Amino acid sequence: MFDQDPSPQGSEPKIPSDDVIIPFQVGEAAVRGRIVRLGPAVDTLLQRHDFPDPVKALLGEAEALVAMLGTALKFDGKLIMQAQGDGPVSAIVADYSADGSLRATATFREGGRDEAANAQGPELHYLLRKGHMVMTIDQGPDMERYQGVVPLEGPTLARATINYFNQSEQIPTAIQLAVGQVTTVKGQAWRAGGIMVQFMPGEGGTRERGEEITMADVDRDLWERAVILMNTTQPDELLDPMVRPEQLLFRLFHEDGVRVFDPLTAHFGCTCSRAKVAGVLSQYAADDLKDMVTNGAIEVTCDFCREEYRFELDETGDAFKE
Repeated sequence: MFDQDPSPQGSEPKIPSDDVIIPFQVGEAAVRGRIVRLGPAVDTLLQRHDFPDPVKALLGEAEALVAMLGTALKFDGKLIMQAQGDGPVSAIVADYSADGSLRATATFREGGRDEAANAQGPELHYLLRKGHMVMTIDQGPDMERYQGVVPLEGPTLARATINYFNQSEQIPTAIQLAVGQVTTVKGQAWRAGGIMVQFMPGEGGTRERGEEITMADVDRDLWERAVILMNTTQPDELLDPMVRPEQLLFRLFHEDGVRVFDPLTAHFGCTCSRAKVAGVLSQYAADDLKDMVTNGAIEVTCDFCREEYRFELDETGDAFKE
């Protein structure tokens, strides 16, 4: 599903400290990973929503997650992560597009906003409870979608994603996610970060592995060591703009050697537009359009970016005024 064999970087490029995803390799083993640091990209997104803070924090984790997973895809397309459950939050959706744009949103059950506000943080088992997780790779209208579905299991989004890879992809995976607010001259700002490692037999590393995809004893030792080291990462290390991502990687894996690849950047971006919304509305019958009119027009708000679109009908009632 995910190709983690990026091209190595050239001579000492400057790596941004925010809104960046850095692929890396631990030693000569088939252990590949990504580290992400999000600043303005996640703050812009979360400031547009009036969700309770625990839900904003969960969406921040989701954005860090899809940024790490999405940048492993080697084609123009989109990675979509959906989690649906029977808790106060009925669903969260986050996606990453090949141009680096990120967006996310959440939906609530009746009365769910107040209940969600009582969560102690981005507690997946409290906010969504029982349900399922879906990962979708959308390669465009001319290509078939790939979709993996597993039960939503675990107290956190990181744990649920590890379970997804174990069940759907059979790829050993470890993930840490963090989200929080910092005080700036402009007020409180959201930040998010994450780090993940995966064992990629036959894909990562430089040694010949043959046809059989197995984990030899030496590989198991290297993998388990990488997971132990990665799990020493503290949330503030993933969020603090003063701790550069490449510095954190060196601290974690310098004994085994860590190779950093070309960084990728991310930004908040939504695919909605007035033309797209108009195209959807044009599929409705004239009577249905009239039923949607409020205050003399049809008003539509994008769930992802909260952009508002207003459409007035012409005299016939079945077309929009320009």
